[in-house]
Amino acid sequence: MLFVASERGGAKQLAVHLLNETDNEHVAVHEVRGFVSEDVTSAFKEAQAVAQGTRCRNFLFSVSLNPPADKDVPISVFEETIERIEAKTGLQGQPRVVVFHEKEGRRHAHCVWSRIDAETMTARNLPHFKAKLQDVSRDIHLEQDWKMPAGLSKSGQSDPRNFTLAEWQQCKRIGKDARELKTAVQDAWAISDTAATFSHALAERGLVLAKGDRRGHVAVTHEGEVLSIARYADKKAKEVRARLGEPTDLPSVDEAKVQIAKDMRGAFKRHGEEASTRHAAQQRALEKRRQQMVAAQRQERAKLDTGQKQRWETEARERAARLHTSGLKGLWQRFTGKQAQITRQNEWEAYQALQRDRAQKDELIQAQFSERRQLQTEIVAARNHHKEALREIAHDRERYARMERDPASPLQKDFAQAQAPPNAPQPPERVQETDTPKAPQREPQQAQPEPQPQVQPPAQPSHQERLDRLRQQTPHTPQRNRGLDFER
Repeated sequence: MLFVASERGGAKQLAVHLLNETDNEHVAVHEVRGFVSEDVTSAFKEAQAVAQGTRCRNFLFSVSLNPPADKDVPISVFEETIERIEAKTGLQGQPRVVVFHEKEGRRHAHCVWSRIDAETMTARNLPHFKAKLQDVSRDIHLEQDWKMPAGLSKSGQSDPRNFTLAEWQQCKRIGKDARELKTAVQDAWAISDTAATFSHALAERGLVLAKGDRRGHVAVTHEGEVLSIARYADKKAKEVRARLGEPTDLPSVDEAKVQIAKDMRGAFKRHGEEASTRHAAQQRALEKRRQQMVAAQRQERAKLDTGQKQRWETEARERAARLHTSGLKGLWQRFTGKQAQITRQNEWEAYQALQRDRAQKDELIQAQFSERRQLQTEIVAARNHHKEALREIAHDRERYARMERDPASPLQKDFAQAQAPPNAPQPPERVQETDTPKAPQREPQQAQPEPQPQVQPPAQPSHQERLDRLRQQTPHTPQRNRGLDFER
């Protein structure tokens, strides 16, 4: 369970935030303790009025309790956690307000304490409350057997530079079979008789006719790959020149790549608009389903609250009818001790009824959670799919922008590497064959290690030499760590 805590003022703004039913699907005031007022807004105003007698501006301490999104946490765990926070920060006995919020299939709680001690009219000091709350959070995760976040288990682990490879490999690559390219070139060759018609036929198939460096007529794919017309059309170079003429008027390969990159701008813009339009329509349908579900859940909870309230009043009247406070019956109950026995029985039944109502409400909430989480899964999946599509378009747009800036950039190589699996073996490098016969290879002989010269450590001066130097007043600089340097 993660905490977000702060010392703050602004009682009115905080009350509006806690009771906001627009951004939250369900809002439930769980407890208002230690205040004369019984509602949240009046209680915070009361805390602000008490704080006027002190110099404290941040008279409230607000903590939001956020359990894991995939865990069903009962109210008792929230209550126990709040008691631990009080004991850890020294807020025992202080007035507090507890409010539950439900949103996107998960429930979290807000607990707000008044820091002002009414007896001493001083504010409770909260030194190092963030570190203390972190200790409580770590203990809760261990006790509930929840997966502890990396940033909570070890400091400094939540570094954005430690993202996994899957978070970066988000772009869907393209790949074309050589047979498909060959078929496209041959089809364009078959239906054309001039250079203009052949260029138009290639353009309809995603290829651009250009002038190659050495091969004459070439076709450039939208990935920047250069194809020989003669080879892919299965024609001789003379036949290609006879039909298409000399390629002097055609753009070069680099110019063709730049033109392809410019043409792809509009395509990427159109793809982005299409993805956004599709996502907006999908989100409207999901939002409509969410609103209908929230309205139905609120109606079910209101019906349950009304039924529980009526049943509580009926049972309270039945328990009250057992006691007689006046008359001979009341005197007889007090005299025989039945009045105390009936009182204890009524208290026990009231407590059991309270636990029954709470369990019944929790059961309804958990059932609604299951339904809401299914819808939230669809919402998250649609959101992630839209993000993935936008990332794919952005990656492709950046590659073509790089090709426009530098036509020699290996765009097709990037697509091929991204499409290949992470641990795919690299193809062996091709060695150019020559007509020169190869000399027979000999096994390399193991080179004999050269003998290392033995360095003798410097001799230390004898005792007599030291006395002679002292008599001559010749300073001697000791060779420090010479033995260590020699070992190195």
